[in-house]
Amino acid sequence: MKHKIKYVCSNCGFESLKWLGKCPTCDNWNTFTEEFVEEKKKAQKRKFVEPELAKISSQMNELETRIKTNIEEFDRVLGGGLVTGSVVLIGGDPGIGKSTLVLQAAQKISKDVMYVTGEESVNQINIRARRLGVNSEKISVMTETDLDLIINAIEKYNPQVVIIDSIQTTYKPDLDNTAGTVTQIRECTSELMQTAKKKDCAILIVGHVTKEGMIAGPKVLEHIVDTVLQFEGERNYSYRILRAQKNRFGSTNEIGIFEMREDGLHEVVNPSIIFLSERDKQITGSVVTASIEGTRPILLEVQALVTPSSYGNPQRVATGFDYRRLSILLAVLEKRASLRLSSQNVFLNMAGGLRIDEPAVDLAVCCAIASSFSDKIIKNDFVLIGEVGLGGEVRNVSHIEKRIQEAIKLGFKKIVIPKNSSGNFKLQNAIELITTENIKETLNIVLRN
Repeated sequence: MKHKIKYVCSNCGFESLKWLGKCPTCDNWNTFTEEFVEEKKKAQKRKFVEPELAKISSQMNELETRIKTNIEEFDRVLGGGLVTGSVVLIGGDPGIGKSTLVLQAAQKISKDVMYVTGEESVNQINIRARRLGVNSEKISVMTETDLDLIINAIEKYNPQVVIIDSIQTTYKPDLDNTAGTVTQIRECTSELMQTAKKKDCAILIVGHVTKEGMIAGPKVLEHIVDTVLQFEGERNYSYRILRAQKNRFGSTNEIGIFEMREDGLHEVVNPSIIFLSERDKQITGSVVTASIEGTRPILLEVQALVTPSSYGNPQRVATGFDYRRLSILLAVLEKRASLRLSSQNVFLNMAGGLRIDEPAVDLAVCCAIASSFSDKIIKNDFVLIGEVGLGGEVRNVSHIEKRIQEAIKLGFKKIVIPKNSSGNFKLQNAIELITTENIKETLNIVLRN
């Protein structure tokens, strides 16, 4: 039997009858994969069933049912735990610790858990579980990749939580496409979603990512599931960050921080201490700032290195910070603070491997660059908080009280904030709160010997 062939973009799901080097929808190169076209079956007449409607007000008194993983960092990102009847997709680079995270969660969940793996044997799972200290009678392991058999097992044993590791190895026998293709991933996820709603169980799906860092499979996969979590971290660091990209039942601003050790993942209760633990207190280009990740304030070190350029085009390198934002701040420093940086190489780093996107760290970035450029040390008792505008003005930021309290807790004596900051600040006698209007005034304060 001859099959019709189509080509599907593995990044966005665009379909074409011929292979294309560049996807016309997402503009990515070499993302088209060959797949078989499934023949449509003749439509059969369906018996009409009267639909049932429910008023939204009648459901208001029912409490939301969540299953606690009893891992505080995990539950915070989920919005309080796993919602029954939901599907959660966890993506991340190979070897980052996705399987470790879900296996440790399975150990602490007080409900019956079914762990389905298509990548390891039962013996290999037992070896890993022994290393992680996982030993629970509530965890049942199934080594299977056939979706029909997996769904039959869910319907037979009625587990409250199901873990699929991974969706790329799962396949639907009715489809001619091989496991891991866009069609298989999409159809398997769709059926798992229907099973979760039908059996009122929570399903955790582990997914791989592409070389660009996107979850393998088209964007439509992220639209099918209820929650999309990204597990990320630098290979050179032991810290891992779990953040929500989509969450129908909670905030997408929360992050969970873990440390990878020999016996598995450990929660980081106070990340500020961790990110400042190796700080060299007597070096130029080093400044401490306070960032907000979800509802949690985090103090971290901003490092900058400015060196003369030996070539025509100076280098601009940023790790953990937006490159375009760095270019804007360099222009502001040159125009508003008279720092001649156009012929200088500028290297910026957020210590600890954390990526910061909020504008509240602008003031610290500018001061770190100015410190390295002028070769003047900023005293180690300063914390700098504020957004820098194009006019060089220092603008107010949100949650200023939380940031100040976190700085006080860690023993910092001087906190620089925007002049227009409003709030009820409960300060101790040893704390000096310094307000500033613009970047030039700030540099005069922090670089003063």
